[in-house]
Amino acid sequence: MRPKKTRWIKCAPQERCFKPLCKPLSKLEDVYLTLDEFEAVRLACVEGLKQIDAAKKLKISRPTFSRILTSAQNKIADGLVNIKAIRIEGGCCKIAKRSK
Repeated sequence: MRPKKTRWIKCAPQERCFKPLCKPLSKLEDVYLTLDEFEAVRLACVEGLKQIDAAKKLKISRPTFSRILTSAQNKIADGLVNIKAIRIEGGCCKIAKRSK
C-alpha cells in the first residue's frame, strides 16, 4: 500500500470530542473522525463547496475527497444513531498557513 498524501486543512477543530448528554463519556463507545474527514465535512456541508473545489483545497483528487467525505458521513451517522462519542484526531494533515 502506498503512503497517504498529506492533506491540507484550514485549521484544527476547537473541540475534539462530541458526546451525547445521556451517558458519561466513560460509558460510551467512540467513533474516531480524522482531521481530514472533519475538514471534508466542513468544506462540503458547511461551506457548500463542490467536491472538485473542496478537493483542490485539501490538495487531493476528487475521487479521494469523495471517499474521505463518505467515510466521515458514515462515522458521524454511526455516532448519532448508535449514541457514541465522536472524537476528532489523527490523519495525515498539515494546517495551511494563512495567506496575507
